[in-house]
Amino acid sequence: MISLVGSKSADFGTLLLYTVHSVRAAAPAMGAAGDVLLDVKDLQASVEETPILKGVNLQVKRGEVHAIMGPNGSGKSTFSKVVVGHPAYEVTGGKVSYREGEDLLELEPQERAQQGVFLAFQYPVEIPGVSNADFLRLAVNKRRAALGESEYDPIEFFGVLGEKMSSVGMSMDFLNREVNSGFSGGEKKRNEILQMALLEPEVAILDETDSGLDIDALKTVADGVNAYKSESNGIVLITHYQRLLDYIKPDYVHIMSKGQIVRSGGPELALELERDGYKFLESA
Repeated sequence: MISLVGSKSADFGTLLLYTVHSVRAAAPAMGAAGDVLLDVKDLQASVEETPILKGVNLQVKRGEVHAIMGPNGSGKSTFSKVVVGHPAYEVTGGKVSYREGEDLLELEPQERAQQGVFLAFQYPVEIPGVSNADFLRLAVNKRRAALGESEYDPIEFFGVLGEKMSSVGMSMDFLNREVNSGFSGGEKKRNEILQMALLEPEVAILDETDSGLDIDALKTVADGVNAYKSESNGIVLITHYQRLLDYIKPDYVHIMSKGQIVRSGGPELALELERDGYKFLESA
């Protein structure tokens, strides 16, 4: 594995980006649409002894898109980080089962990523000194080798990469730039979606991927997510805004408040929030 240096948050982001360099990579998706992929029961977690998650319950099946919404400080981003194993958060209760009852909480962060759990960061980290092209090709080839598939030669890889980059509106100029270094906010978000498209995880958690994007960048990112969506994977969208859900249609919308999911419904729930806001939480 790569040696990591820097702040705790930067270390964790870099760790997740490099997880596919390990020989233990994800197995191909074997389940069918409708099979339970992620089952969260009474999940509780703290940071620096302060409780944040206070009993989250969520079930995601293959082929489903779930949107999690809620006011600032409700625990949405904390939930995403706990699921992928951020070391700053301590799980104090509950269970997270993955695929056929595997205990996700027993796995190290890199093992969770290798097993097909992907997080697109709200604030993607930079990796100075590593070109996007080198990172992506090494990551994809290590994953293919671990799955018993032949590695791409440079010509094959750039053909695949070119197609994926086009789907997220990125030019080939990005390949020679260092990973996320000097990227605009929108470029960083598109780079996250590019990684998702290439690595093909089974569960993709997108933490406010729409924040800071103009309407054109939002449409491009949404197109990339929709291209990835299939009956064999599941998507969890964390967002503040209905506008993202105009382009990525959720099957379910959940409202989080004070560390719990307090209400769930269909896509119409997001429209209700757009119209009325979170006034109903005041009496909860």
